[in-house]
Amino acid sequence: LGGDWNDGMNRVGEGGQGESIWLGWFLAATLDAFVPLAQARGDTDRANSWLAHRAALGEALERDGCDGAWFRRGYYDDGTPLGSASSEECRIDSIAQSWAVISGVASPERGHMAMDSALAHLADPQAQILRLFTPPFEHTAMQPGYIKGYPPGVRENGGQYTHAAAWMVYALGRMGRGDDAVRMLNLINPINHALTREAADLYRVEPYVVAADVYGAGDKAGRGGWTWYTGSAGWVYRAIVESILGITVEGGTHLKLAPALPLDWPGYSATLRHNDRTYQIKVTREQGVLRLTVNGNAPDQEGRFPLDVP
Repeated sequence: LGGDWNDGMNRVGEGGQGESIWLGWFLAATLDAFVPLAQARGDTDRANSWLAHRAALGEALERDGCDGAWFRRGYYDDGTPLGSASSEECRIDSIAQSWAVISGVASPERGHMAMDSALAHLADPQAQILRLFTPPFEHTAMQPGYIKGYPPGVRENGGQYTHAAAWMVYALGRMGRGDDAVRMLNLINPINHALTREAADLYRVEPYVVAADVYGAGDKAGRGGWTWYTGSAGWVYRAIVESILGITVEGGTHLKLAPALPLDWPGYSATLRHNDRTYQIKVTREQGVLRLTVNGNAPDQEGRFPLDVP
């Protein structure tokens, strides 16, 4: 592993034998994104090689990555699992669950199971945070890396790392779990940390920007970390627009609508400006079924609508 997205885990696979389950999901998603590009430029050999590796990787992840009720985070060099029910610390890690879904590799059944486990273990309504993993590193004899230098519950060591929390929201929306997605979005929405004087005194940072992290232990649980400097702001935006509202552009030629709205939302309307064209999107709930229109016209059965290409 050697420190993948979570660079604080820089000693997990420092000997070259450790494995990152999360990085496997991420690699699969990357291959899926690059194969069409190779095919479009006529690089058939490369595309076929990537497709074969993607298939083998998916089988290995499903076979060796599942820990029962969720997916493991990875393995140390000696084969000890990380993010496992057998782990004393870092028993379940959110990004191994969210990216199992985002990558499209995990089966729907296992994807729902993994996300159910993540919600049960990582969502903390009292502290208003969605933890990166739990429990934090503190007493384990294993040496995951400099992440152990952070106090338990601070930053990557078991607090909320908002980048990962946004991936959870994104994954829930992609699965069609609109109620859960919006519930988690409300949990991490910074403005909800300052609705009362007491909450604002605890949070201590600006409630109008996304904080990179929120502490998750002791009397500091719920205190915001650094602000104005986090890629998680963009992912929160993407989770709202692409995953909950379900608005994406495919290949520059089609608008795709796949909303995952909470059951108590009647719908929404949105204006999309793309290539100097304006598209009026309307989603309404009629007798429990979502009706989608773009400029008054229904998209195809897959929710796709052709864009005017200049």
